Amino acid sequence: QVQLVESGGGLLQPGGSRTLSCAASGNIFAIIAMGWYRQAPGKERELVATTNRGGATEYGDSVKGRFTISRDNARNTVDLQMNSLKPEDTAVYYCNAYIYTDPRNFDNYWGQGTRVTVSS
Repeated sequence: QVQLVESGGGLLQPGGSRTLSCAASGNIFAIIAMGWYRQAPGKERELVATTNRGGATEYGDSVKGRFTISRDNARNTVDLQMNSLKPEDTAVYYCNAYIYTDPRNFDNYWGQGTRVTVSS
C-alpha cells in the first residue's frame, strides 16, 4: 500500500507565499514522477507542476514564474513553493505520483488534498 500525505495549506493573503509538502510512504520500489495538481470549485483538476526522477520539470501556464517544484528522491518527498499568490490560486491541491511497487508494476497515486485559500 502506498500513501501520499500533503501538508501546508491554509488561508493566505494575496501576494503571499507558502510551501506545500508531500511525502510518499509504504510499499515503494521506485518513484517515476511526482507532482501537484489543483481543483478549484466548479473547475476541472489541472496541472500545477510535475518533476521526474531526473529533475525535469513541467509547470501549468498559470503558475509559471511564481511556483517552484522541488523533489527529494532520498526522502520520497516533493515540495511546491508558491509565491506571489493570487485569489485565483484558491483550490484544493493534490499530490500525485507514479510509483513502482516492484520492478514490474507501477500505478498512479493521489493524496487526499490540501486546501489553499487566497483571500484578503
